[in-house]
Amino acid sequence: MYIYMGHMQHKNTQPYENWFWKKNKIDLLFKHVDKIDPSSKQLTCSDGTTLSYDKLVLATGSKPNKFGWPGQDLKGVGGMVSKQDLDTIEEYSKGLERAVIVGGGLIGIEMAEMFHSRHIPATLLVRESSFWNGVMPPEESEMINQEIFQTHGIDLRLKTELKEILPDENGKVRAVITNEGEEIPCGFVGLTAGVHANISLAESAGIETNRAFLVDEYLQTSIPDIYATGDCAELRNPLAGRRAIEAVWYTGKQMGPILAKTLCGEPTPYRQNFWFNSAKFIDMEYQVYGDVRNTIQEGEKHFFWKHPKLNKSVRLVYAIDDGRLLGVNLMGIRYRQNVCQKWIEGKTHIEDVLPNLGAANFDPEFFKEYEADIIAKYNQENGTNIQLKRKRGWKNVLAVLQN
Repeated sequence: MYIYMGHMQHKNTQPYENWFWKKNKIDLLFKHVDKIDPSSKQLTCSDGTTLSYDKLVLATGSKPNKFGWPGQDLKGVGGMVSKQDLDTIEEYSKGLERAVIVGGGLIGIEMAEMFHSRHIPATLLVRESSFWNGVMPPEESEMINQEIFQTHGIDLRLKTELKEILPDENGKVRAVITNEGEEIPCGFVGLTAGVHANISLAESAGIETNRAFLVDEYLQTSIPDIYATGDCAELRNPLAGRRAIEAVWYTGKQMGPILAKTLCGEPTPYRQNFWFNSAKFIDMEYQVYGDVRNTIQEGEKHFFWKHPKLNKSVRLVYAIDDGRLLGVNLMGIRYRQNVCQKWIEGKTHIEDVLPNLGAANFDPEFFKEYEADIIAKYNQENGTNIQLKRKRGWKNVLAVLQN
């Protein structure tokens, strides 16, 4: 999205310089693999060439979901997963008068922001009654609605689904029909209604799958010497309360070095690390640390503070029985991961967390502080008299981490 919006160039997103591969004796091949033969340990490519392997890693990622909509394969319909998808969006942006985006996830809002940056009107079709309310608690979900619609003027259509994509005489998108029968003219349709693992190679190899390639704790599939990592890997035994597939950048980043050790003769199990994620809803930053659900779960309590005028909020989830912090949800305010992680993994009591909120605050030095307001609301709701002990600063962060 940042390439499209002009904030970066493609070269800025490359993980290595072009000379890296040759220098490190890595053969970088641009080929499409059609078949895996585990018995001979060979790959067959679409051009007929074959490649042999000792160990094979499948990092085939995800594909945008399609649900059999009429017209879903027309010209001018695409997702946003790969560089090729970005090239397609760029191609159809020339002279584009309106785009329609289907789906209310993170990719959908990113695509809406992309078109918005070029003053291309975009209509966002979201089947839920509020944006991302399957993940976000109601208050945060409503804040996202406001950010999209009221603050930035993007055409957000809640409780609206795609029914059909209509072609022009050249087989290109000209409009969509919604489930309410409305026809919306457009020149591009973005499919962002989630993704699914790209496991098209499983059948030829006989690899066991469910929603993705099933892997053990060493990320090995059901076939010896074939491994999977990232979006296309599904853990057979995920941690309690965690998903078997975690299709986020952080997970792939954590899996990579661990799998490399196993491939190099040092078998190392992959363990799901502390859960966190971050994103931006146009101008509003979002972070989550630990376990925060869209509804209050049994045995937990939520403390929620929201700025009276701005789209800024802090949600602290803690256990009723012993007060230990379980999760942190942040909108428009940034907290340090290492501080939040220490609190959650250390089972720190909510009333020991609150006095030290200033140490977690990651906002730039001259931003307004809200910790005192947050604590004041907690005191009002709970009849306590907690006082802010530390403000921001590296000395205070280190003190919290050391204690």
